[in-house]
Amino acid sequence: MKPVVKEKKIEYVINAEGKTLGRVSSDAASKLLGKATASYDRSKINNVFVKIENASKLKISPKKMESQKYVYYTGFRGGLKETTLPRMIAKGGIKSVLEKTIDGMIPRNKLRKEIMKRLTIAE
Repeated sequence: MKPVVKEKKIEYVINAEGKTLGRVSSDAASKLLGKATASYDRSKINNVFVKIENASKLKISPKKMESQKYVYYTGFRGGLKETTLPRMIAKGGIKSVLEKTIDGMIPRNKLRKEIMKRLTIAE
């Protein structure tokens, strides 16, 4: 079953230059969910697309660079792994960090994958 999509296409462009990671992520997540539209319905996907520009020029404090950790579970016994922010940036770029933070702000339901497909990040 495909999610219901409303007709009118709305595009938002967020300039990330000089802004912090959390502010850009929460702004993008809110717009992806369609909360900025008049026809907001949490059970349907609004036809909203978000593009983040200048992602490489995000302002990340040195304290966050050394203290931020991302934890994941491999599925095996004793498989709780953690990675740091600089390692994640080195491995997948700032794009992977932004996707992970925005993905964490979207509700965990059947619409999540479809909502995340509408996010574009330009470095």
